[in-house]
Amino acid sequence: MTLRNLDPRAPWVISTHDLGRRPGSMLQITRTLPAPAEIGVDMIGVPRDADVELEIRLEAVMEGVLVTGTARTPLRGECARCLEPVTSETEVGFQELFFYSAEDAAEGDSILNGELLDLEPTFRDAVVLTLPLSPVCSEDCTGLCVECGIRLADAEPDHKHEVIDARWAKLQGLIPEHNNDQES
Repeated sequence: MTLRNLDPRAPWVISTHDLGRRPGSMLQITRTLPAPAEIGVDMIGVPRDADVELEIRLEAVMEGVLVTGTARTPLRGECARCLEPVTSETEVGFQELFFYSAEDAAEGDSILNGELLDLEPTFRDAVVLTLPLSPVCSEDCTGLCVECGIRLADAEPDHKHEVIDARWAKLQGLIPEHNNDQES
């Protein structure tokens, strides 16, 4: 478990100085922060530098600082069925205990760096866990035609392709097509 130095001016770094270390003390914070880069899955994610609205509560406990909060953020991606752009918004809740010292923490636990804590990894984990793996533009999205790739929502209602059985395909050109108008 390595501690890294935190920049107190970084947007996701929160100072606990005003909270103190007396168990039971509490501090409410509301902020709008720029979204960090690369939060998402293949088809959808949080746009870089998008406004993330945070409402957090810092509580001093015996072991450290308990951070509880919600974050509202826009999402942008593409529909897994038709590849059209998808935009939405998500609200996630999170809770993380930041330990005062590494001796009290287990492997993978968050640790305060002096009076500073980095909320970005907690936010990142909370958002990524709620993202849909296959986002859709609408629940009734019909997707793309498997033959020609046209978006089925934009196609004619009777859009279809003649399917020729591969076993008979070689015989297709052997019989000339007759024009019924010429026979009359």
